[in-house]
Amino acid sequence: MKFYKIEIDETIWNYLKNHADPFEDTPNTVLRRLLFGKTKKTVGGPEIPSFTNGIPRALQQTLEVIYEMKKVGRSRSEATNIVAQRKGTAPQTIIDKYCRQLNKKAYEVDQLLQDQNLHEFKQLLERKFPNHHTVIRDFFKLLEE
Repeated sequence: MKFYKIEIDETIWNYLKNHADPFEDTPNTVLRRLLFGKTKKTVGGPEIPSFTNGIPRALQQTLEVIYEMKKVGRSRSEATNIVAQRKGTAPQTIIDKYCRQLNKKAYEVDQLLQDQNLHEFKQLLERKFPNHHTVIRDFFKLLEE
């Protein structure tokens, strides 16, 4: 791919910095994500879905944990720690999103994450986040690929 040099002012530079993941993004990857909604790569793994700004944090973080488990093959604990690290927060904050906010205990989440129960998990998320049915549907389709 051919690259071009551009000049940007300080306001644009600061905007890009505010939307960048430190030590991961370049100005180009930030612009690509903002302009085209492209995916971000996990460290050493496949690309993770990029979610629009209107998605509730609880839904986004839950979907990211599911992705790390189902597509990358991590344990729930590993996935939780990776998402927490990516978000710059404590693992307990992420656990809160997929346990307390979904009114589930960790072992119940583990049961829902078994392949035969993923449809049930999808339905639970659709009931909890009815305004984001399309995002949830598209995400679970991605898991099937």
